[in-house]
Amino acid sequence: MSIKKSYSTWRKYRQTVDELNRMSDRELTDLGIGRADIRTVARQASR
Repeated sequence: MSIKKSYSTWRKYRQTVDELNRMSDRELTDLGIGRADIRTVARQASR
């Protein structure tokens, strides 16, 4: 994997984690996501 692609994937992951962490527990529940699932969801979204 190239450095540029690795960085892009990491940035997408971090952006998703940050956005989900800003949401309230209620908003996350409405999306079917628990706080413990944020990293997993972000990892899947960044691929």
